[in-house]
Amino acid sequence: MSDTFPSSRSFVSDLPLCIGQRVTLYGFAEAIRDQKRMRFIILRDPTGRVQLTQSKDHAVLTAALDALTPESALIVTGTVVAAPAVKLGGLEVVLESVDICALADAPLPITRDSGLDKWIDHRQVSLRYPEQQLVFAVQTTLEEAMRAFWKQHGFHEIHSPKLMGTASESGSEVFAVSYFDTTAFLAQSPQFYKQMAIAGGTEKVFEIGPVFRAEPSFTSRHETEFTSIDMEIGWIKDHHQLMEFEERWLAHAIGVVAEVHGAEIEALFGIKITPPMLPFPRVTFAETSEILARLGHVSTREDDLDAEGERMLCEHIATETGHEFVFITDYPASGRAFYHMRHEDRPNLTKGFDLLWRGLEITTGAQLNIATTALWPGLKNAECG
Repeated sequence: MSDTFPSSRSFVSDLPLCIGQRVTLYGFAEAIRDQKRMRFIILRDPTGRVQLTQSKDHAVLTAALDALTPESALIVTGTVVAAPAVKLGGLEVVLESVDICALADAPLPITRDSGLDKWIDHRQVSLRYPEQQLVFAVQTTLEEAMRAFWKQHGFHEIHSPKLMGTASESGSEVFAVSYFDTTAFLAQSPQFYKQMAIAGGTEKVFEIGPVFRAEPSFTSRHETEFTSIDMEIGWIKDHHQLMEFEERWLAHAIGVVAEVHGAEIEALFGIKITPPMLPFPRVTFAETSEILARLGHVSTREDDLDAEGERMLCEHIATETGHEFVFITDYPASGRAFYHMRHEDRPNLTKGFDLLWRGLEITTGAQLNIATTALWPGLKNAECG
């Protein structure tokens, strides 16, 4: 990390190797504690936190730091000394000079207990909390792990257009936007572009990108704009082959997150991250209806699960098998996209699936049968997103 910044900069994570050395740190004043003769400041940078110690005998430094407020940005120079009594790493930095780059308002406009609306209104402040920083660190690691797995298995990444001349999925949940002298639509899915890539001979593709769906919602299923993770594989045997690949892909990515961030996630959120057991349970749609009926739930739809049904089913599977993930297969064709392949002996059922996790549908996949060109007629491939 230090190669990205001025050569004079040190990071908190570097300090255990810098005892007795003079260092320069950049960061935010997380906390300030004044005593009669001493001042203690907790400085936070992207790699950790450290205690800064300032003697008030230093008149110039004292005058400068008297104006310091929590979350102000500063650059400090001092000597790293061993301090076994200090909880933050058993060391501290004795200050020699300080440059207050920007003073934060006092009091801050939000606290940890502020509501979501205030956090969004002052996002540049709420992002500084370690829990928020960890979300982006985990997202980065997760995507890197997914891409590494795809690359290992011969996938190519694509970037499909997000402004389209027609809606990318059936239904009316589409955003229309003015596009010069005509109307364009925000992409609901990269589906057809993935299929074109497969038909063009790129046998394995993936995309991580934004999609937009005009579905008003105030729940956890809010889909107005979200980041979609999609992949498509050519020449598969059946949708079970895709499920096998997906569960290995997810287990790998979650395993990397657990290895890199597991301890911090548990410390900040109280959640232990462990890679899921393989294989995931698989239940047909017909079987889910029987299970939910025994549990006393009647779904609001005949060709899909409702939100309460998904939640109850996941709780049941977790109790019975210990798994948090479960594949639901063989959905009725009436509730699936037209390009989902149907069973030869049961044309009313599709060769598709949903993956549920903790009561929420997180992926949909299917075997497709798309007659595209004279070169690749009836190409069998699979999509997942």
